[in-house]
Amino acid sequence: MILEKLNLNEANFVDVINYIEENYNYTASAFLNGNQENSKDQNQGSAKVFAFAKLNDFSKEDTLKLFAEHYQSVLENPKGVDHNNIRQFMLNGWEGIKFENEVLKKK
Repeated sequence: MILEKLNLNEANFVDVINYIEENYNYTASAFLNGNQENSKDQNQGSAKVFAFAKLNDFSKEDTLKLFAEHYQSVLENPKGVDHNNIRQFMLNGWEGIKFENEVLKKK
């Protein structure tokens, strides 16, 4: 699975999105992540990742790994303001994630 590839540093964020798109039908959805509000036209890569991780009962730590190089960037720059969905999830975990609609269904 994609998580094993990430753990071996053999995958990046694009690979994660490709894996999700190959295995799930996607519907855009607005979602709340802590204090970050995302419309159905914003940050849908994050929506796909969070929905995929939720459907597969991933831990907070494994979910963050799905963001690959973007998560690494946040770790390297903890006081930054980029990648707010990652930063909000680091603070709030699954309690902060609320989807307006179902995002993914297994193909």
